Amino acid sequence: MTDALKRLSDEGVAIWLDDLSRKRITSGNLAELIDQQHVVGVTTNPSIFQKAISSGDGYEQQLADLAARKVTVDEAIRMITTADVRDAADILRPVYDSTDGQDGRVSIEVDPRLAHETAATIAEAKQLAWLVDRPNTLIKIPATKAGLPAITEVIGRGISVNVTLIFSLERYRAVMDAYLAGLEKAKAAGLDLSKIHSVASFFVSRVDSEIDKRLDTIGTDEAKALKGKAALANARLAYEAYEEVFGGERWAALDKAQANKQRPLWASTGVKDPAYKDTLYVVDLVAPGTVNTMPEATLEATADHGEVTGDTIRGTYEQARAELDAVAKLGISYDDVVQLLEDEGVEKFEASWNDLLKSTEAELTRLAPAED
Repeated sequence: MTDALKRLSDEGVAIWLDDLSRKRITSGNLAELIDQQHVVGVTTNPSIFQKAISSGDGYEQQLADLAARKVTVDEAIRMITTADVRDAADILRPVYDSTDGQDGRVSIEVDPRLAHETAATIAEAKQLAWLVDRPNTLIKIPATKAGLPAITEVIGRGISVNVTLIFSLERYRAVMDAYLAGLEKAKAAGLDLSKIHSVASFFVSRVDSEIDKRLDTIGTDEAKALKGKAALANARLAYEAYEEVFGGERWAALDKAQANKQRPLWASTGVKDPAYKDTLYVVDLVAPGTVNTMPEATLEATADHGEVTGDTIRGTYEQARAELDAVAKLGISYDDVVQLLEDEGVEKFEASWNDLLKSTEAELTRLAPAED
């Protein structure tokens, strides 16, 4: 067992776990990962909750209580998920306190069915922040066009945000702009900017999955040589954009007001293609001020045999641009790929949420007390 995770932390990468379940909380596993594996945050999404709650492990009593109260299925899911996030936030509170609020964070997502509705997303974000009622929560808002003004409004109200489902460099710049606009609103309202935090979740592996599929269809040696290059190139250029925006004049004014940078977070870091090394999207995306949220298998692989060799992002920008240009020259449209991935991402989370609604409704019906 190497201590690659410690080296990763020492390089300025915050290690977050991309998973949560009640069993992980009650068994002490989450506390153990924090203590032994340098985990300093947790992310959730509708697919993670669907898997956790459908397993039934640890949720029976709460489901029975909710059934007895005859709550709606939507309310039941929010009661269950916010309870898990609240408990995880309490476990991570010492990390939050020791890092001045930078880490020790737990993310919870707005209802994915609201991804294209700005006002509803804002209302849901406010409700979730109130329900969880922990300072170390991040409310996840998707980086759809409707999500951008919601990000500004929610940040402007002093609620910390994890922006999710970012695939394109253009949209990432729009996300950073939305964050800065939100900080400017918060500043104008007299809020303490040092208390507002945000991460921008830039998705990685799905970019390779889609572009590799198109490269395989082309089938030439030139196309095959580009497989496994696009996702890293895309993420590295995102970091270049981050350096540019948070090194600019607009940021300088907010920096003086004690604002926090919106850190890039590498999401979807589990490798989908078994031909690639299982730590690819961790060890090849190392740079200070980033977050890498890993599924447990990726976390374990990195701990076991990850080779952390220092910063693997800065200094790669020209090569990254050349790789994306080479993909484009083969007739693969970057804009088409990233829009497809955003659409699919929203659809997948909505499908998981709908599956969760159905399975939870079935459990509520099963556990409902018999009528007198």
